[in-house]
Amino acid sequence: MADKTETSLRDAALAYHRDPKPGKLEIRATKPLANGRDLARAYSPGVAEASLEIKADPATARDYTARGNLVGVVSNGSAVLGLGNIGALAAKPVMEGKAVLFKKFAGIDCFDIELDEPDPERLAEIVCAMEPTFGAINLEDIKAPDCFIVEQICRERMNIPVFHDDQHGTAIVVGAAATNALRVADKSFEDIKVVSTGGGAAGIACLNMLLKLGLRRENVWLCDIEGLVHEGREVDTTPQKAAFAQGTEPATLDQVIEGADLFLGLSGPGVLTPGMVRKMAERPIIFALANPTPEILPEAARAVAPDAIIATGRSDFPNQVNNVLCFPFIFRGALDAGATEINDRMQIACIEGIADLARQTTSAEAARIYKGEQLTFGADYLIPKPFDPRLSAVVSSAVAKAAQETGVATRPIADIEAYKQKLNESVFKSALLMRPVFIAASQAARRIVFAEGEDERVLRASQAILEETPERPILIGRPEVIEARCERAGLVVRPGRDFEIVNPENDPRYRDYWGTYHQIMARRGVTPDLARAIMRTNNTAIGAVMVQRDEADSLICGTFGEFRWHLNYITQVLGHGSYRPHGSLSMMILEDGPLFLADTHVWSLPTPDNLAEVAIGAARHARRFGVEPRIAFCSQSQFGNQAEGSGKRLREAINLLDAMETDFQYEGEMNVDAGLDPELRERLLPGGRLDGAANVLIFGHADAASGVRNILKMKGGGLEVGPILMGMGNRAHVVTPGITARGLLNMAAIAGTPVQHYG
Repeated sequence: MADKTETSLRDAALAYHRDPKPGKLEIRATKPLANGRDLARAYSPGVAEASLEIKADPATARDYTARGNLVGVVSNGSAVLGLGNIGALAAKPVMEGKAVLFKKFAGIDCFDIELDEPDPERLAEIVCAMEPTFGAINLEDIKAPDCFIVEQICRERMNIPVFHDDQHGTAIVVGAAATNALRVADKSFEDIKVVSTGGGAAGIACLNMLLKLGLRRENVWLCDIEGLVHEGREVDTTPQKAAFAQGTEPATLDQVIEGADLFLGLSGPGVLTPGMVRKMAERPIIFALANPTPEILPEAARAVAPDAIIATGRSDFPNQVNNVLCFPFIFRGALDAGATEINDRMQIACIEGIADLARQTTSAEAARIYKGEQLTFGADYLIPKPFDPRLSAVVSSAVAKAAQETGVATRPIADIEAYKQKLNESVFKSALLMRPVFIAASQAARRIVFAEGEDERVLRASQAILEETPERPILIGRPEVIEARCERAGLVVRPGRDFEIVNPENDPRYRDYWGTYHQIMARRGVTPDLARAIMRTNNTAIGAVMVQRDEADSLICGTFGEFRWHLNYITQVLGHGSYRPHGSLSMMILEDGPLFLADTHVWSLPTPDNLAEVAIGAARHARRFGVEPRIAFCSQSQFGNQAEGSGKRLREAINLLDAMETDFQYEGEMNVDAGLDPELRERLLPGGRLDGAANVLIFGHADAASGVRNILKMKGGGLEVGPILMGMGNRAHVVTPGITARGLLNMAAIAGTPVQHYG
């Protein structure tokens, strides 16, 4: 069975690298090259201007080329992963993979450079000659001790950051994991005994980093395949190993492990035995980092030391020590600050950022990706997960700040907090567009009631609301269930203390609630008995009654169930006077900016009056996000070429708007491509009244609007904010079952805007 699994994995990995296009990287242009004018600017003669600017001031290379965001991943393939000296060409898939990680996690562009050069000094010469090309160099998979020589030469001669990730990246993540492991074990660096196996680049770098964090050199016992590194040993001894020599007599790992607090393994499988673990100190910390098979498997270690704190290099065990937690973000901060090197203080800042993030509540995004895993700080969660999106802002900003404080930043960042916010905006696609909404929401501490208060997404959103806004969440649900789910998710918020709970099964306001609902619905077929049943079982109706009674300012519901089912109860209770649903609006955040779609949910076949109201509401809400609305009414019909169908209703809606005093651009009816392509639209209808590409699309069928919305989400990489329920005075919003915790936070900010501002 194991052989079959390994074969399947091998086939899948090869297919991943081969199909549909060989390799994992490609080069794309960042500027248009569509005509002769573009060509003249991109190359001759226009390119000469950029070259002359750089000749006059080399620092402007960052402004006119990609160099300021370009890293070279350089290897000679002499020590690749667990594969050994496989050569430069065979190392290329690994280096491509490293480049992909840089781009994915930190938005850094990379070229992978594989050099067929075994001599470390000549290799360093080649790397140094590439300085004009790159903003930084990541040395990768170069064997020890050659890697020490290459890095030292490059760092001395180059005026850009040079970072050997196998050494320092591993050391940083180990440093963060050790920092938190000692906190869990109630121990300190100054007092512990460390036994390490493996005297290669990563092992030596890890020990040196632990010394910088407070470990005493006399408390370090370094072993390799020849046993303890001791004074006078001549076999397989390098200057780097000799610096950790202990005593003058040979010894084995089994002999020196007695009383060790931390085992640091970067060697091979089976090196640490259960018998050795038994000799270690109480609450031993075991970092068995050999890949793919660790020095000891976690279950074997815990069989003799149940309280052991264990980390490995594998993703199928807790506490994976993975360099991706470090290298994208340390380079991001170094590049943005224009650092000339990555020094000790920057590395320690990276450690502190990673370690601190693990002690915070896990992000909703990471919880969704790693569903089912324990993500609460403790023995099984010492360091964050690689896909925690907060790493970029936390770690990169800490590194940039340290670069400035140590005087190696050539482009100091004036406002670190603003820089941190910018990094968040690059990770959370909605952050920039949502900023004016959050600012508006901060003007009033509104009370937001969530109908599905037991949903983990709602619980995570509620914690974020308390951290990021002045709003007060109210949750409808059973207190004991909410308490248990907060505990399980590692959230610090608790019912009763941090937010109000409405318990449908037992709430002192039950009589008032069903009485209010019956009063509203008495002449619409609802008896007292039915009102009592609904107020025990229907959380959306309960939330609507709370808003009606002014016990909450806005209701958010719909994390499960059908949109119109929720809308029905909202309309029953809150749809009176000037309040009635006008339509729903979804903002889709795409690579080139936001695109608003309506009506996606409320009207299956909207009338001209409905469509006109939708347009007015959509324009108002687009401005809420700082977007000046340009509305296209979209149909199969194009500027009157079909007499009936949706085109007819859209034309009538446009006539209604023409008779009003409106302050936004609109045009139609037209196909979607005409709305988004001004040149095509000009050919079809010269002199139209819509300038540029439309950013609001209004459809004559909910099916069409909903279809476009879902296609953009699933195939276009669009991120949805919404749907926003228009016409209800911001007193209720119905979301969809696919919404995330961050989506709920965004909706809470929208709901948190004072009613007088937006309806």
